[in-house]
Amino acid sequence: MNIKFRLTLMSFLQFFVWGAWLITIGTYCLNTKHWTFPQFGAIFSTLALASLFMPALTGIIADKWVNAEKLYGVLHILYGAVLFYVPQVNDPDTLYYVILGAMICYMPTISLSNAISYTILKREGYDVVKVFPPIRVWGTIGFIAAMWATNLTGSKENANQFIIGAVAAILLGIFSFTLPKCPPPRNIAKDADLIEQLGFKAFKLFANYKMALFFLFSMLLGGALQLTNMYGDSFLSGFEAVPAYKNSFVVEYSTIILSISQMSETLFILTIPYFLRRFGIKQVMLFSMLAWVLRFGLFAYSDPSPVGTVMIIFSCIVYGMAFDFFNISGSLFVETTTGPEIRSSAQGLFMMMTNGVGAWLGSKISGYVIDKYFVAADGSRDWHGIWLSFAGYALVVAILFLVLFRHKHDRNALPAAAH
Repeated sequence: MNIKFRLTLMSFLQFFVWGAWLITIGTYCLNTKHWTFPQFGAIFSTLALASLFMPALTGIIADKWVNAEKLYGVLHILYGAVLFYVPQVNDPDTLYYVILGAMICYMPTISLSNAISYTILKREGYDVVKVFPPIRVWGTIGFIAAMWATNLTGSKENANQFIIGAVAAILLGIFSFTLPKCPPPRNIAKDADLIEQLGFKAFKLFANYKMALFFLFSMLLGGALQLTNMYGDSFLSGFEAVPAYKNSFVVEYSTIILSISQMSETLFILTIPYFLRRFGIKQVMLFSMLAWVLRFGLFAYSDPSPVGTVMIIFSCIVYGMAFDFFNISGSLFVETTTGPEIRSSAQGLFMMMTNGVGAWLGSKISGYVIDKYFVAADGSRDWHGIWLSFAGYALVVAILFLVLFRHKHDRNALPAAAH
């Protein structure tokens, strides 16, 4: 089997096993189980909690002691085993620990899959810059395929979504043992202590006002990055309670409609070089924040009516700009403003502030805010108010970013790939 095809299959399954339930777990917890928003917010926050420490720890293990492909396989098999247990769980407190266990196994495999691909492709003599992106895009396709599978099998409101992910994860784990060996590199610096390898030395960047402000805004926007993943499908599926919309296309195929968001990601990635060259990193990051305002605002006024459906679809298209423009331009900002001796640690800190601290706070706080201000005594939910509050939050962050963050556009400072 061609090595590029095998790595493509790995990338496809890597995100298939996550997409099977990530978008629909909110529907399962809020609509089917009728758990509270704070309970669900805590469950969803385990993604961010695991992201804070597991990728760095497993990276050290793969760098020093265990073949990366074997560690990757074991983690996926464990992840699948934990997902198989989810249907047995009937209370939110237990599910919190179960999903935390699953995320401890899964989250580090994202970076491991990249490391495995880079190692094998370089060893086989391929140009990683040219060959890896077409392989990685199949990960997004895998995520979309899983969302469709969950929706079309009628699993978005029941625990079968976790079984779909579990089966694929165990198959991926077994498959990974057939990949070419990726042993620990032999040239690891002996004087690199645990503090350095975990990226903690990058915290000295907080002494620089500009960098401290950038990481602060990374955290603030990170709080919004997962909100539509958390609540989007529950919101759309909830229209089932409205007689006029009970059998509408939006209700029946909510997960498939939301998959347009991931499709949009793949398209907006291609536009980033132009936008960076034309407007600069600060403006592109600002576009992302304003896109989040539009994403939430469109949801606030949408419903399964013809006009409302168009607004939902447009919101999903906007998601590509909202998600990609900040993540990629933010990464490039770190790349072009930090020294080579700390650059990798700084990239890790950027991811920690967005997908770790920011996402954890967003998951936890949003659950409490919704429960306190937007859930009536009879249990009904004011989704219009929920989405407007999220839009208002994103707008405040955007305005503060525009006023406080100073960065002069320098085309020559951008990496060659952005030109």
